[in-house]
Amino acid sequence: MMKHTTFVSLTAAALMALSTLSPLLASEKDKDKDDKKVAAVPPALNEEYKLGAGDKLRIEVYKDAQLSQSVQIRPDGKITLPLVGDLEATNRTPIELRDTITKSLKEYMTNPVVTVIVVEATAATAYVMGEVNHPGAVNLQAPLTILQALAVAGGLKDFADAKNIKILRKTASGVQSIAFNYKDAVKSTRAPIYLRPGDTVVVPD
Repeated sequence: MMKHTTFVSLTAAALMALSTLSPLLASEKDKDKDDKKVAAVPPALNEEYKLGAGDKLRIEVYKDAQLSQSVQIRPDGKITLPLVGDLEATNRTPIELRDTITKSLKEYMTNPVVTVIVVEATAATAYVMGEVNHPGAVNLQAPLTILQALAVAGGLKDFADAKNIKILRKTASGVQSIAFNYKDAVKSTRAPIYLRPGDTVVVPD
């Protein structure tokens, strides 16, 4: 009888311990999910190409040689086409630009068929500024993590605030600020943060 009572008591204690640990385990899982919200997959692997300033394009309008144009995206991010005028091209995919041109041309012709061809793409860039040894633009021809970008920029200066680095990223709703702790990142086994074209890494002092 005593053995049975002891077994029941131990079982109850084990169940209580598990119920206490469950919220803790759940909170750890939530924390991991939060850490993975910032893109840990190279942008080139999961996103369509977005046009940038300097890209050379061929705009073909079916059966209309005058409207078909070879253009280069200007530094202000726009292109100019007959009838349509100026159009914003940067940060759009070729398909999005095609749809915009098609919509604009419908005011002047019936069912226009438009094709946007990227003839020459300029190298995408991000920027590193602040307390690094070689601030400036970094090339994103291949996927690049923030740690790699800081290495390309010559590393941090002696008085850099390594715990409060920011990544400024343009989004459709405005500029997103992503916090980055250099000291934690070099010790962590978690997935790295990849830079996107146009990102600015700010290293304060």
